[in-house]
Amino acid sequence: MTLDYQPSQESLSKLTPVLTKRWLSPDAWKIDVYERLDGYTALRKAFKAHPDELIQLVKDSGLRGRGGAGFPTGMKWGFIPQNDGKPHYLVVNADEGEPGTCKDLPLMMADPHALVEGVIIASYAIRANFAAIYIRGEAVHSARRLRAAVQQAYAKGYLGKNILGSGFDLDLVVHSGAGAYICGEETALLDSLEGYRGQPRLRPPFPATHGLYASPTVVNNVETIASVPYIVLGGSAWFRSMGTEKSPGPKIYSISGRVNNPGQFECSLGVTLRQLIDLAGGMQPGHKLKFWTPGGSSTPMLTDEHLDVPMDFEGMAGVGTMLGTTAVQVFSDQDDIVYATYRWIAFYHHESCGKCTPCREGNYWMVRILHRILAGQGTHQDLDTLLDACDNLLGRSFCALGDGATSPVTSSIKYFKQDYLDYIEGRKTPMFKGELVGAH
Repeated sequence: MTLDYQPSQESLSKLTPVLTKRWLSPDAWKIDVYERLDGYTALRKAFKAHPDELIQLVKDSGLRGRGGAGFPTGMKWGFIPQNDGKPHYLVVNADEGEPGTCKDLPLMMADPHALVEGVIIASYAIRANFAAIYIRGEAVHSARRLRAAVQQAYAKGYLGKNILGSGFDLDLVVHSGAGAYICGEETALLDSLEGYRGQPRLRPPFPATHGLYASPTVVNNVETIASVPYIVLGGSAWFRSMGTEKSPGPKIYSISGRVNNPGQFECSLGVTLRQLIDLAGGMQPGHKLKFWTPGGSSTPMLTDEHLDVPMDFEGMAGVGTMLGTTAVQVFSDQDDIVYATYRWIAFYHHESCGKCTPCREGNYWMVRILHRILAGQGTHQDLDTLLDACDNLLGRSFCALGDGATSPVTSSIKYFKQDYLDYIEGRKTPMFKGELVGAH
């Protein structure tokens, strides 16, 4: 770690501490500290507005889903039918399981009341009287802190009946899952929340009309909902003053790998990898950037040629990948791209729910082919087989898990085919011996 490293002024100018501004405050997770630092001020302001005005405010801000898809948040809220006689629900997706992603968990640890306040405002806007936060089962510490924050909010009258004399009622439950990656998919999350096995649902119908308990439901990511109080306080124009025209606002980028100071950096959307690496203390000594993921393993990886591409929704789409969860994983010339791909596919094979054939079978065979290549037993035809398997996965699987599994395979072959050929043609020492256990 290079403690004396100084990022450039250009990189530092990209830092926009909004969601993270309280993270280093002593006892920031306690409600009295949160209240002293503008906490629940936005809620009082929101109750003075009509719910439809709040939906329009979020639409005007341009806030897009921070969980990976980037769908306009205000538009999603607007899909909820009103005066339909059914209960409405808000569900927060806190099942952060994408390899490399670490933004929602530290947010819930350091500033859980920002999420709770965002939940109350969002629920008021969509006329929901029940909300649930679905948190990953392994996130024990974050779940405890979040539950404590919910209890504090009930005690102070921010949750329950007639909140702050507004006439609005809301109950909030924190639900811990069982640690299944598939439950990060919103409909699988809803099934799990209802007590069923976590598997994606056939769509249509969509959650907006047939979500939790077959009622209108909004499912949003932690970072998305936690952004809402700041938009209410600052206004849509303030929010749009950060980021880019089509991708406004700040974003928490989690950077890991071959950098000196990995961690979370909240920057305006549109920051580049070069600037992020600079903020993270530069590359580790003796390491040169080779490949990286912009938003976790389910986003096609990029190379050192893409150091200066804006990391917003449009910039990443322009070079054939996605912004995703902004889980930036940095790999160097000392890392093996074939092995990294193998580990990612082994993860997808393990986490596939098995509901659809393309994902269940495709990942099963891809992990074995990659193991065979790393064992020095691969053939040139194996590369064609891998790409053919991806072709049968992409757009043909039941949910986005299958689509995401193709990303490391297709992008690694696209940019680093020679690394595969080095194993296949014997120029590289095999990493494994024999076949993968359980191949037959």
